[in-house]
Amino acid sequence: MTTLKLGRRALIGAAFAALSFGAPAMADGHKVLDSIHFLIPGGAGGGWDGTARGTGEALTGAGLVGTASYENMSGGGGGKAIGYLIENAESNHGTLMVNSTPIVIRSLTGVFPHNFRDLTLVAGTIGDYAAIVVGKDSPINSMADLLAAYDADPSATAIGGGSVPGGMDHLVAAMVMEAAGKDALGVKYIPYDAGGKAMAALLSGEIAALSTGFSEAVDLAKAGEVKIIGVTADERVAAAADAMTMKEQGIDTSFVNWRGFFGAPGLPADKVAMYQDALAKMYDTPEWEAVRARNGWVNIHNSGDDFRAFLEDQEKVIGDLMKKLGFL
Repeated sequence: MTTLKLGRRALIGAAFAALSFGAPAMADGHKVLDSIHFLIPGGAGGGWDGTARGTGEALTGAGLVGTASYENMSGGGGGKAIGYLIENAESNHGTLMVNSTPIVIRSLTGVFPHNFRDLTLVAGTIGDYAAIVVGKDSPINSMADLLAAYDADPSATAIGGGSVPGGMDHLVAAMVMEAAGKDALGVKYIPYDAGGKAMAALLSGEIAALSTGFSEAVDLAKAGEVKIIGVTADERVAAAADAMTMKEQGIDTSFVNWRGFFGAPGLPADKVAMYQDALAKMYDTPEWEAVRARNGWVNIHNSGDDFRAFLEDQEKVIGDLMKKLGFL
């Protein structure tokens, strides 16, 4: 059984939020921050982007934060944004960066020199399952169909993803195929920068299937562009109740990608506490529940030291799995 649980108490780092702390909280104690600036290490339409914008939508809609702004900074598998935040720490006390499992994977593989210990750990917020999808007109309708196509012609049954080789989408595809009894390293994986390019490849037939986050898969399925043929949850998820889990299809594997928020190194303790307070209060708002349910996210809240302990555990679990699969 291949199980990579990134959290019963996982974190959703999906945004570096720049927050202005100049104004005091409102008299009723409801408004925690005047503004937040989210630094997003990837392009528009990806999981980090959706997490940051969804979090900002909930925080501002609930009145916990006055205004939210967003900055997409792609490059280096997320490393460009991390490096920027570290190098410009003093001028970014108002910024929160979103991140997720790739900050662990890419530091293990040396894609970038930094890791989560180089940042201020604010809080993990959500979990997002992974999904395998195919184009709306594909003859493939289930994981059994995909496995049959792979058996018939492995080289013509490529799986794409929005992460680098050895990155999260690749890792998920490899885990699923290994759990299905295939050679994980024999799977042809093609990486794309952001969801739009991967979707174009799927619709053109360049790839047979796409490994992606569940919330992104739900959006694509609702738009009528894809069919979800497998989800890495233990049970079906209400946001796409017709989508079968891997386990239902005899593939004994599960995976949830945590997402959470990080601040610049050296962020003052009082500002860290304000970020953590705003995020903690967000969970009890109807605005957050609407965003969470729409995306099929799981609430996994870790803050401060709990976040650190969680990340250290994930670093070991993921590292062991990547060694097993030959990625390290």
